[in-house]
Amino acid sequence: MGIPDYERRRAEIVHQTELLVSVLEGADLGVQVPSIPNWTLNQLLRHLGHTQRWVAMMLRERVPEVDFSRNRAHDLDTYVDEKPADLVPWLREGATALSDVLGELDPDEMIAPFGGLPGPHMWSRRATHEVVVHRWDAYDTLGVSYALAPEIAQDTLREWTDIAVPHAFRRRPSETAALAGTGTVHLHATDAEAEFVIDFTGATPVVREGHEKASVAVRGPVVDLMLAVYRRGPADGLEVFGDRDLLDLMLDKVRF
Repeated sequence: MGIPDYERRRAEIVHQTELLVSVLEGADLGVQVPSIPNWTLNQLLRHLGHTQRWVAMMLRERVPEVDFSRNRAHDLDTYVDEKPADLVPWLREGATALSDVLGELDPDEMIAPFGGLPGPHMWSRRATHEVVVHRWDAYDTLGVSYALAPEIAQDTLREWTDIAVPHAFRRRPSETAALAGTGTVHLHATDAEAEFVIDFTGATPVVREGHEKASVAVRGPVVDLMLAVYRRGPADGLEVFGDRDLLDLMLDKVRF
């Protein structure tokens, strides 16, 4: 099972969006999303579509740095009473446009960089996992069974350790300060080559791949692990050994 490359991620942005829109026919988009209770399904879909368009815009215009001021993904109050017929073509269009822009660029071009990483490479990954996670939100809202290829779940989990953990410490230092100097968390997928140790013993987190003894270890299928760290699935279905309080603290404080 290999790590998805740039072209696979480009394809997954479209594929995961297509899986999402495939369950929307006849759906009531006004229902609350349980995992994001301040959003309706309508607003969740608009959030995703605006995120894809924002990323595509930055890459198309080759901006030298990320321009958060042009991101409409959280300006959602006006989206009410829309129908799937309104949103399905719009979502497909946004996913395809982003994939197409990515296909025109060198993955290592330093445009719209984030966390010091080249924008096309980084955003291909972020956009893939944005729709992976929000597809779960939509499926959960509608009571639809969710499945995900293990290699995609593995990459989503890896991105969380690579990007979400340091990002949380940079963006919310007052919240994440509670984790500094605590211990280590070992995430161990039982059905994929994915093992990560998140070391919180210093002032800033350090992530290592591999098997180590840790303050708390969490074992289970890679999809379940991925959903747990994104706070989309309870850790109760996973095997937890050691300091459960540290695990709960990490899940509470580390998020995009």
